[in-house]
Amino acid sequence: MRTTTKIATADVVGVERDTSKACPLPSAPDQDTGTHTVTTPSGAVQVPADPKRIVVLDTAALDAVCALGLWQRVVGATTISGPTPQPTYLGYGMQVVPSVGATGAVDVAKVSARHPDLILGTVGDGDAGALHGIAPTVLIGKDPSWQASFSAFADAMDRAGAGTTAISQYHTDAHQMGVSIAAKLSQASVLRFDAKDAQVQGDDTFAGAVLADAGVQRPTAQRGASFTVDSLATDADRDKVEGDIIYVMFDGKDGKDYGQKVMHSDDWKKLEAVSDNRNFAVDDTIWHGSGITAARAILSDLHDSLNGYVTD
Repeated sequence: MRTTTKIATADVVGVERDTSKACPLPSAPDQDTGTHTVTTPSGAVQVPADPKRIVVLDTAALDAVCALGLWQRVVGATTISGPTPQPTYLGYGMQVVPSVGATGAVDVAKVSARHPDLILGTVGDGDAGALHGIAPTVLIGKDPSWQASFSAFADAMDRAGAGTTAISQYHTDAHQMGVSIAAKLSQASVLRFDAKDAQVQGDDTFAGAVLADAGVQRPTAQRGASFTVDSLATDADRDKVEGDIIYVMFDGKDGKDYGQKVMHSDDWKKLEAVSDNRNFAVDDTIWHGSGITAARAILSDLHDSLNGYVTD
């Protein structure tokens, strides 16, 4: 759990996040026994109808396993860079899963040692040929829609039906939450700092899609594709990032260092949302992630902050 409650001018959202129920109880398979065919970019793969030992090669796949209640079947997973091996929003149980290498650098020998009956990830996560020699391997295609990716992962785990139900319930919950906090009355700006600039997260990002699902409006300048902002020196520059509320995230330590520098500047403090104490720092692994568990975590952050103010 994070203990930092403030970064520069921004309160940190989600410090008290309860992850004990992030992953629900196990969902039912579409069929109990046998195998079923999954179509992947590299061809059709026969996978177990109800896999029992799953190795996971990226966070989006791990999010899907969690969302379908199969996290206890994960016998190995690649790890992310940073202070924890897996994103903390997925709960403690994921933190103790044996490592099979770093994300993007899969250790095939470690995968083999975990004796999986299903290997799950995205194209580019590893050598598909080598992994297929160990167990049925489903590397889904890279899709700009996180919901399409989640559905593909669900199908690979023989949970297409459970995946459809989960997506439907998410949309219901997003709408109801948005109504409860009058989300449509707020225009939220979303920025992601890296080591040298800030990217406005537009409608084509994960965060932008989830905000739209909840009915949160976006400033006029942010209603479209993402773009980079490298200065806040002029009114025109600041108009690009201004909003009723500003959410910021940081791409690793370098992003946090640069972001803090900007957020301590006089130009940043000229933003109306900042002077009105309505700028919040959010978890990059959630807001810049992919998956229904992360999407639900964003909804929780919105519920706790959209109509709030930074405390002294």
